[in-house]
Amino acid sequence: MESLPVPSVQAMVAATGGADVPPRYLRPAEAVTGIVDGEGEAQIPIIDYRRLLLELDPRGEESARLHSACQEWGFFQLVNHSVPADVVEGMKANIQQFFQLPAETKKRFAQERGQLEGYGQLFVVSEDQKLDWADMLYLYTQPPESRNTKFWPDQPVNFRSTLDRYSGAVKEIADSLLATMAENLGLKQEVIADRCVGGVQSVRMNYYPPCAQAEKVVGFSPHSDADLLTLVLQVNHVQGLQIKRNGSWFPVRPVEGALIVNIGDIFEVTVNSMLLSADEQIL
Repeated sequence: MESLPVPSVQAMVAATGGADVPPRYLRPAEAVTGIVDGEGEAQIPIIDYRRLLLELDPRGEESARLHSACQEWGFFQLVNHSVPADVVEGMKANIQQFFQLPAETKKRFAQERGQLEGYGQLFVVSEDQKLDWADMLYLYTQPPESRNTKFWPDQPVNFRSTLDRYSGAVKEIADSLLATMAENLGLKQEVIADRCVGGVQSVRMNYYPPCAQAEKVVGFSPHSDADLLTLVLQVNHVQGLQIKRNGSWFPVRPVEGALIVNIGDIFEVTVNSMLLSADEQIL
């Protein structure tokens, strides 16, 4: 699959001040989803990774909480994970600094025809398709031989080394979670591991510019993730992620230091719908 090139939203806002939003970004009112259940955030499960995996869970309580979260939500926040704090903060800083680079610098890493990787926008398949109010950088990160480093920014100067460390640490977490989920289902770990053979880890970094008509645009269209697991890192204090469950939208307010974990469609299919992927999510 390839994605058609579209203008940078960030550059457009910088050039015009953002007062006028092109019609291609405007959505009908029913398509711009608001928060329906303001108390939903308290119900989103929180899983303690350290307790789950470091033999601090002798009665299996944390494992049971993980299993319940996967069955009932397909979505949870992971605290006390193993990504070093300096790597997390370095990743956040590098993402923010990349999107503050001059437009011409970012264009050096732009998507090319026939490619999904690079700076641009994903899944634009027609000239009249409604667009998200966002720019993004999409890269294949694991295994290392899957990387096309021509799309990996060399600015900021430690961007590549930080992303390398972050992607490796996140892979270890994903592998551990998948193994525990398989065990909770009474499955051999190989059932899930076989799905990972030849698989590729990717990282999508999103930037949502300010918008004068924020109530009429969407940063990330409603969707379900098609992969095994998605781990989300909240870069700053601006909130926006919502998930749809049983017909209602719930806000996700990230816990300090947590990774947000979403079970994808491939995982649900692999285990024959014994666990849920989130109905939909939106930003």
